[in-house]
Amino acid sequence: MDLLIVVCVFVSVFLIVQKSLIIFFRHPRQPYKKSRKFISFDDLIALFIVYSIIILGFGTIYFSLLMVGVPVLMEDGAPVHGTYAELTEAVSYFSAVTLLSVGYGDITPIGIGRWISIIEALVGYLLPAAFVLSTVIDNEWNAD
Repeated sequence: MDLLIVVCVFVSVFLIVQKSLIIFFRHPRQPYKKSRKFISFDDLIALFIVYSIIILGFGTIYFSLLMVGVPVLMEDGAPVHGTYAELTEAVSYFSAVTLLSVGYGDITPIGIGRWISIIEALVGYLLPAAFVLSTVIDNEWNAD
């Protein structure tokens, strides 16, 4: 039963992240004015929201697995444990560090957590490239 809950959470988070990425890259952008700004403030806000959703989504996956007793993260050589608040802080921190950088190494993934963190890191590397590419294409499209 616990595994079913984790699978449901994983699928729900995946669908939310997928939907937010689709909305971000397909939202109609305003034509650029004569100043031809490369990135608008709206784009930065949208990017911040997408990153926040991804961090919270993967954090939810890690948290769900920890709640059902699947060790996915280690800190100082021991599985991550604590109160709900401490676990929430740990998984959010690990998720943000994994998505935004190569990680600090203070919290490390183990077991299935390694594969989840690889997927999260891949998204973290591809998202800026996709953002820049879509911005360049929009800038060229609107310049015509």
